Amino acid sequence: MTLNILHVTPVLASSNIERDIQWYQKHVGFELSYQEHGYAVLHRENQWLHLQWHHDNEEDPVYGSVVKIFVADIYSIHEELVNRGTVTKDKLRLNTPWNTHQFGFFDLNKNAIFFVANAN
Repeated sequence: MTLNILHVTPVLASSNIERDIQWYQKHVGFELSYQEHGYAVLHRENQWLHLQWHHDNEEDPVYGSVVKIFVADIYSIHEELVNRGTVTKDKLRLNTPWNTHQFGFFDLNKNAIFFVANAN
C-alpha cells in the first residue's frame, strides 16, 4: 500500500517553549507558524518541527519521542492499521482544533507515532 507520505515531523520535548522558539529562530532559521499553551509549530522551507512542553514529573512524564507522519490519505492508513490490530476505529480524530485529521499509537518503547493529514 502506498501511503503518499508528505513529510515526517518530530515533536521535541521542551522545558521552556518561549526560550526554545527563540533559539530555533535565531540559531536554525525556523519561523513560528502556530503556538498555543505548551505547544509550538515551527517551519523552514518544507520542514516542520514541533515543540511540546512537559513537567517531567510523575503526572506529566517525558516518554519516548513523538513522530508525526503527514500523509495525503488518512483514511487508508487508518483502515490498514485497524485491520492490523494496531489501533481501534475510535482513535481517528477528525477536524482537530489545529485543523488536522489524525490518529496515533505507542510503539514498544513508548515512542508516540501519529499519522496526520491536513483537514483542508
